[in-house]
Amino acid sequence: MRDNSARRLVGRCTGFLVAVPLALTGVLVTGCVATPHYTAPTREYYVSPDGDDHNDGRSPERAWRSLKRADAESFEPGDRLLLRGGGRFPGPLQLGADDAGRADEPVVVGSYGGGRATIVADATPGISVYNTAGVEIRGLVIVGRNRAHSGQGGIHVYSDRPDGARLRHVSIDGVVVSGFRIGVQIGSASRSTGFRDVRITDSVLRGNRDIGLLTYGPPTGEEAPDGYAHQDVVVSGVEAHHNTGDPGAHDRHTGNGIVLGSVRGGRIQESSAHDNGTRASARAKEGPIGIWAYDSTGLILERNRSYRNHTGSRVDGAGFGLDSNVSDSTVQYNLSFGNDGPGYHAYTSKTNAAHDNNVFRFNISSDDGRRWPERGGIHIHGDGIHRLQVYNNTVVMTHMVRPGTAVRLHATSRNVTLRNNLLVTDGPPPVVADTAYPREQALLQGNDYVNTAGRWSLRWGDKVYSGLAEWRSATGQETADGRGTGFEADPCFRGGEAPVVRDESQAALLVPVCDTLTDKGLDLRSPSGTDMGGQDYFGEALGGAVPVGAAVPETDGASRTGGSPS
Repeated sequence: MRDNSARRLVGRCTGFLVAVPLALTGVLVTGCVATPHYTAPTREYYVSPDGDDHNDGRSPERAWRSLKRADAESFEPGDRLLLRGGGRFPGPLQLGADDAGRADEPVVVGSYGGGRATIVADATPGISVYNTAGVEIRGLVIVGRNRAHSGQGGIHVYSDRPDGARLRHVSIDGVVVSGFRIGVQIGSASRSTGFRDVRITDSVLRGNRDIGLLTYGPPTGEEAPDGYAHQDVVVSGVEAHHNTGDPGAHDRHTGNGIVLGSVRGGRIQESSAHDNGTRASARAKEGPIGIWAYDSTGLILERNRSYRNHTGSRVDGAGFGLDSNVSDSTVQYNLSFGNDGPGYHAYTSKTNAAHDNNVFRFNISSDDGRRWPERGGIHIHGDGIHRLQVYNNTVVMTHMVRPGTAVRLHATSRNVTLRNNLLVTDGPPPVVADTAYPREQALLQGNDYVNTAGRWSLRWGDKVYSGLAEWRSATGQETADGRGTGFEADPCFRGGEAPVVRDESQAALLVPVCDTLTDKGLDLRSPSGTDMGGQDYFGEALGGAVPVGAAVPETDGASRTGGSPS
């Protein structure tokens, strides 16, 4: 079970330096208050602070005392290693290539008795899983001390197998990880030897330095990825908060919540990132983001919350982001509020056209841009954004340190469309475009542009237009099939002209309660054939009608509550 080799991988995630110590020690941990049921396990082993390493470990009465003794054992499919709930155990715990489980008979590590066991690591990972899978880690508290905060991962799963095989089944459930550089990290040395069938669920990642959760693979240059290290990755019910960032890390961004990199086919759902990045470097050229992805394809980010995230530098601090080399991915039904940067960020630093065919739809942004309002509630930025669809989002920006726009366009783009969005500010232009984009580069249709101060304006390149009709006539924007589209109408929010959301339960303040915009949205299902998803932010069926903004207007008197769709 022991692997004494020490490894260190230095990778770059879209400009984020990932220094991941790979003294790869790792065991998967499972078991919470009650031991999970598995059919006919091969063997069970127990560890207790009152145990003795001379015991055989095969029952609570004959438990081992230390994880060092557990490391000396080789585990087989179906084996379970159980730590006494409420006990504290010096780490690390390691699973190596000789400790192989299977997807149907995983090696399980968890707690027994009442409560969760705690692994305390000093200058090492808490649990390391190296070149093996078929592993489940459940119901543990993992705490890093001293140098663990500067260089280690709480749970570190890594592969550099030379055979090119992608390892199957890693599950991390019900853990609390704090005090490390990265709470949970899953990585690979190549794009063919990573992991598939990965699940991180119902866990809390807090008080780590750089990132709460990270998946990563080898860095890419200007070229698009020719493969992805990991496949079928699901993050569900994870809370990443108060991961502070490193004020001395001027060469990378730190203080992120949840980050997926080098993934083909993945999902982040019902999760949250908040209050991260409070100590991120003021000199870094890149900043942290609450929930984001890079170098990945086929992702869905849905029904998440990202709020009060911060940046120390002049960039980022966003709620959600799709970064360089992300394609065929959808961000939907999410809530963002009170972040330093934009609520939603589409960005690429590449010119390779690999940021392609992504969608932001039925999301809400309230009072984002608290530190950098000029970047807007939705920010589209970079040298190669292609076929991005942004539709049926609601953005409300109120006055902050400086005036802030609802949408900021600053990209070299092709076939970017913004449709049916509800864009509200309390004075600044709802849209600021750094270039007077022709329609084939950026097309706006069916949006509602609201300035609650009554000073409607829109900046398009080097010109400022004082009315929708004037802008439409001069640029051809907000037209479809020879007719005008778009609105300058009060949406009649339940919470007033420009409601501020400070808690996810307040999202319903942004539901329209009059019929001004009822059924006024462009039906993108015809003739373009867009799959609009069938429901609004709150889970209300779209039916045959399409709203403007993220919510179907509430005109029947039925009160709508809740922060995300069912």
